[in-house]
Amino acid sequence: MVISMRPDATEAQIEAVIRKLQELNLDSHRSTGVNRTVIGAIGDISQIDTRDFEILEGVDEVVRISAPYKLASRQFKSNNTVIKIGEVEIGGREVVVIAGPCSIEDSEQIDKIARLVAASGARILRGGAFKPRTSPYSFQGLGENGLKIMREAADKYNLAICSEIMDASQIGLMLNYVDILQVGARNMQNYTLLRSLSKLNKPVLLKRGLSATIEELLMSAEYILAGGNQEVILCERGIRTFETYTRNTMDICAIPVVQKLSHLPIIADPSHGTGIRDKVLPMARAAIAAGADGLIVEVHHDPNKAVSDGAQSLYPEQFDKLMKELEIIARAIGRTLGI
Repeated sequence: MVISMRPDATEAQIEAVIRKLQELNLDSHRSTGVNRTVIGAIGDISQIDTRDFEILEGVDEVVRISAPYKLASRQFKSNNTVIKIGEVEIGGREVVVIAGPCSIEDSEQIDKIARLVAASGARILRGGAFKPRTSPYSFQGLGENGLKIMREAADKYNLAICSEIMDASQIGLMLNYVDILQVGARNMQNYTLLRSLSKLNKPVLLKRGLSATIEELLMSAEYILAGGNQEVILCERGIRTFETYTRNTMDICAIPVVQKLSHLPIIADPSHGTGIRDKVLPMARAAIAAGADGLIVEVHHDPNKAVSDGAQSLYPEQFDKLMKELEIIARAIGRTLGI
């Protein structure tokens, strides 16, 4: 249930609505927009008479939300959510690009790639210190040492950091180094992890699961929002279908669908979405044309020697060319490239 306050509603009137919700054992989530305040009521509202709230002073409208994802829905918040990381804003007019290697390999590698992607216009450095691999014998990441050298490289080139978290036990460690905590596709429905992240005041990049529907993605975001963390960035990274030519099937259509259903920003990952280097470029261009708020792309200075995902990592010169193309596309749809 969503309670929209009148534009001239006072703070006392807003607090009165929240108190009434508490008396009914309902959780309340307040969202203040440009013109008015909206209060979301979470809990069992089956026996609630909306007229009990409509008569309260300052209340403009009371609407029952039919979607199972309440806080992530456009009905709860009509304006786009903008996530701020330092000087970077994701979900606003600018298109933001996150770039870097799949895995942090050593200090020389991450420094070189950070320098190259920053020079081309990336605003955020990606790189895995803890790697979820299909085989237990594959490279699993450098752990905390990887985060340390990534932080040093990011600070050197004025970049923020996005890195994947595997388990709730890693939160304390990663908060010391990382600006955006990435939840990978395999963990999209790890509800214990999502609940732990919901208690933070830190941006979370939530990737769509391998076979997840759009509703399931939004329901996973709801776990984070319901716990109090409003800083959620969605990511379309391709889904597993019957097609075998590409690693996954890049669902470009999911971008405008999510933007109609939800106020949360959504970016695209064409690297995992295709798994093939020469397919990453057209899918990256298509995602921005479709309205994505940004991209997360894998880039490596020597992908043939990368310890993971070299086949889908762009060469630096390819990434630089892509950024120039994205700038043109962004202008064509009334946006700018955040460089």
